[in-house]
Amino acid sequence: MNELGEIRPSQLMFSFGVGAVFDLPHLSVMIMGLDDWDTRYSLELSEERLLAALRRRLGNQVARLLLPPMDNEELSADPTAPPIGVPVVPFPRWLRCPACQIMASLDSGLFQLIQDRYRSDRTRYIHGSCTRAKNPTALPVRFLLACREGHLTDFPWIDFVHAGAARCQNPTLSMYEFGLSSDASDILITCQCGQRRPLGEAFNPNSDRELFHCHGHHPHLRRIAPGGCPEPARPILLGASNSWFPLVMSALSMPGEHEDQAAQQVEIHWARLKKVRSLEVAEFAVSEIPDLAVYAVEKIWQAIQAKNQRDASGLADDETAEDIKVPEWAVLSEANPATQSADFKLTTVAPPQGFESWFEDTVLVERLREVRALFGFTRIESNGDFTDATYISEGRYTPLTRQPPTWLPVSEVRGEGIFLRLQEERIADWETWPAVQDLEREFEISHRNWRRLRRLVPYDDAFPGIRYVLIHSLAHALMRQIALDCGYTAASLRERFYCRRPVDPHGPMTGLLLYTAAADSEGTLGGLVELGKPLSLGRHLQQALESLRICASDPLCSEHAPARDGRGIHAASCHACLFGPETSCERGNRYLDRGVLLPTLSRELTAFFTA
Repeated sequence: MNELGEIRPSQLMFSFGVGAVFDLPHLSVMIMGLDDWDTRYSLELSEERLLAALRRRLGNQVARLLLPPMDNEELSADPTAPPIGVPVVPFPRWLRCPACQIMASLDSGLFQLIQDRYRSDRTRYIHGSCTRAKNPTALPVRFLLACREGHLTDFPWIDFVHAGAARCQNPTLSMYEFGLSSDASDILITCQCGQRRPLGEAFNPNSDRELFHCHGHHPHLRRIAPGGCPEPARPILLGASNSWFPLVMSALSMPGEHEDQAAQQVEIHWARLKKVRSLEVAEFAVSEIPDLAVYAVEKIWQAIQAKNQRDASGLADDETAEDIKVPEWAVLSEANPATQSADFKLTTVAPPQGFESWFEDTVLVERLREVRALFGFTRIESNGDFTDATYISEGRYTPLTRQPPTWLPVSEVRGEGIFLRLQEERIADWETWPAVQDLEREFEISHRNWRRLRRLVPYDDAFPGIRYVLIHSLAHALMRQIALDCGYTAASLRERFYCRRPVDPHGPMTGLLLYTAAADSEGTLGGLVELGKPLSLGRHLQQALESLRICASDPLCSEHAPARDGRGIHAASCHACLFGPETSCERGNRYLDRGVLLPTLSRELTAFFTA
């Protein structure tokens, strides 16, 4: 088993995770399921709240959160060390010779794999029997079949070209491209028996689609669903953006509810301490963890025993664990300096200057740690939130393992952030305005139709309310202003909302956390915290709101209403004013409306920021 390429851990989680197709220099491969991963060189992360939330969703058999297996200098220097990485298989299975245009599957034996132990980028398939060139590199055919249940398979080339005619015994197919556009309408598929068919017919909505029934194939699990799949399959391009959507759940590392600093450190390093069963072993563990060296071994051992007792009695999964953000809201809104750790540090300052009547005190999060876990994916369409599945409690998704998983891959990001909290009295009063209530009903209808189109029942469930539209729009406006005025890239900032209505069990909440999501130095140099100072933040808020009065797409943007056909859930917003990178947005650019912030050309009575 040779190394084929390199990929960053964050890419392995959110861009090319399990079940995704990844392009190497001369190969196209699929990341295999967790059953095939070698976890001997994976480090375990401790994040009890996230693990408890995943257990409620996937089952109590989920025992660990592991970082992807990564190489290091010590292992690289050892020639006897086993290969470290994630397993992949060639996908799609159909290849094409660019010289003679012949195409065939890997099972045919027409193409040979050439491996280089020392240059992984040279690994490739060649067509050794090509009559027009010497050993040309075979290329993956760039068309696949996928369905909304997460199944993916090769395009049925033989059945497609022989549609309506008898299939020959030994089909030999070729693909010819005409023109310069590389569009499907310019591609012709031929067989040696004389049958030919333009590929554009596969993408014609009026063509016969009986050929494209889904076989229920999960290539990352090496499994085919018995009886196939009831969903219709559709042709997609290799590398299409809708071929893989990750389902991720994340949590911020909050300090434990302990006044004892030793107990907090035990919580932080629990992944390495949970197997300690004696004072002697605890003494060795303390010597291996620098953060614990300042405490007496007996004190650490007592904290370990107390933690084991709480876990055994089930006290760790209290009623607030049903909502992963409730403990975070409690810590951020109180901003108690005593509840701090190496991964979490807060400072409270005055509200943004000029906005004292709308905001509570600003909390500067000088240090934070976010742990994100991948637990599934979808194809063709996103099942809900684009980057954070905290709000999703149902719907289709594709598992990462053949059996219920016992562990899940995670990543961690350390950075900084700004926590803003709107005054509840102003929010409650604003929600009683007739125009705001009418707008909320429009969003609720759009939300219901959006779920109906995706067959998520009940259709009226999980509507976040108009206050979420307000705080979501405010977050996007502020993130865009920070990116434009301060040099941050738009994708390096993320949002995290704490929004609950008064009728909710843990409500009311109306707060937002803007934090750095990049794993490089851009997230840890203190720049975002500096922007949270009252004078600076007030100036940026004022500029962000003023930029929303007129959009480059007005008057069309301001006249936009929440769609009633289920295609989108946003009002006066577009790429020119409020839309941001979907990797930074919790809701994939849904529930946005600049009309709830300031008056627009088409609406004035729903603006929250009025004198």
